[in-house]
Amino acid sequence: MSLFPALADDPRDDPALAFDDRTLSYRELSAAARRLAAALEGCRCLAVLAEPRIETAVAVIAALEAGVPVVPINPKSGPSELAHIAADAEPDAVAVAPGVQVPEALAGRDQVVVDLDAVGEAEAHAARRDPGAEDPALIVYTSGTTGRPKGAVLPRRAIASNLDALAEVWEWTADDTVAHGLPLFHVHGLVVGILGPVRRGGTALHLGRFSPEGVQWAFTEAPTPATMLFGVPTMYRRLADAAAGAPELSRALAGARLLVSGSAALPASEHARLRELTGRAVVERYGMTETLMNTAIHADGRPAPGTVGPALPGVEVRLVDDDGAAITGADDETIGEIQVRGPNLFLGYLNREDATAEAMRDGWFATGDMATRGEGDYIRIVGRRATDLIKSGGYKIGAGEIEGCLREHPAVQDAAVTGEPDDDLGERVIAWVVLDDGAQVAENDLIDHVAGELAPHKRPRVVHFLDELPRNELGKVQKARLGDLRDDAVTRSR
Repeated sequence: MSLFPALADDPRDDPALAFDDRTLSYRELSAAARRLAAALEGCRCLAVLAEPRIETAVAVIAALEAGVPVVPINPKSGPSELAHIAADAEPDAVAVAPGVQVPEALAGRDQVVVDLDAVGEAEAHAARRDPGAEDPALIVYTSGTTGRPKGAVLPRRAIASNLDALAEVWEWTADDTVAHGLPLFHVHGLVVGILGPVRRGGTALHLGRFSPEGVQWAFTEAPTPATMLFGVPTMYRRLADAAAGAPELSRALAGARLLVSGSAALPASEHARLRELTGRAVVERYGMTETLMNTAIHADGRPAPGTVGPALPGVEVRLVDDDGAAITGADDETIGEIQVRGPNLFLGYLNREDATAEAMRDGWFATGDMATRGEGDYIRIVGRRATDLIKSGGYKIGAGEIEGCLREHPAVQDAAVTGEPDDDLGERVIAWVVLDDGAQVAENDLIDHVAGELAPHKRPRVVHFLDELPRNELGKVQKARLGDLRDDAVTRSR
């Protein structure tokens, strides 16, 4: 099963991968991938130190072309996490760029140096394997928020079907250049942001380190100008901040065919700011490591800030109640857990049959994400069951809705909502708020703001003020760390 038709037979000279220091055409990428594939003969599993470099992309594509499963490694992983991944996945080799030192936990493996200047005409024509649709392609480790990271095994059919479904709803073609500065050890940046453009036959333009200046360059001065931008909410907030004082950045973003945000909810206020500054709407999508992308706003779809659109073609999405019964209707009020079924699903967790069985419900993957369904089957994510579903006074409350409401307050820059035990209510709503520079607001004003915009039972009972929220590299708030900040937050409470 071929994942990259544009690399087969007589590849074109059009750019495939463009990084800050190097660009490879499809012809050059095909030759480099074949040379590297020859070095992987006999390799059962390849770890790739996934730095934001072109060598990472080449190593992953070469291994997939050779039918070798890839384990993308976060280069910032600590020794304990690396040791766990090495013992769990048991990669035969680790691929690195020239001059990069292999972490100690992986030092005992064979090293494959991705040297793009190497030559070897005979090797370049090495025979390719013909892997099947169900063969493992990637083993991507989850964040490990509920224990040691688990390796989600993604088959080739999941990658192919998901990228093709996104191409259909985003009208994504070989004429598109996708720009982004996302990490390459996660499915957002690696699968959608690198493998997606190469499967389409277009260009993947990686910015290295994200910056508004880099985005402006990508759309206006890059040799192959960007048409699509992938980012996370923190990136779009920075773009809006910069564009407010830089008309040239606004004009650059106005020329985008598609602006896509994911990995966390983009506040409605940021949607509105970006549309006012650029004239372009940002579309959101929803996915997970185990499922890749599940839903997406279509390129020609109805703008709906706060929602992630309907299910992708071929993907089934349902909401279920606490008893596992499917929720029918589309009132955009009833909260249920999202379950997913389709060709986008993973094969299971590596060496964890127990965890795989726990996550599946008669062929449906239980995501742990809570949501409502509205007009047009648009899904609105309200949070995670474990951290964002608050049961207070007999009501089910989604933290995401309150967070969005708080961010709409003119003094609030960022917000997170959690629940904590309460003798009377069962749980009470707690808000963690970051104010705009120089802003002053009383705790009761924010509580009253939520009570006025939403139902009174959704109002926070306590508001803590922080300088910033703890977030991971993809912009997701690390709510498990908020409790550790409580003492510091209380001393600054208004």
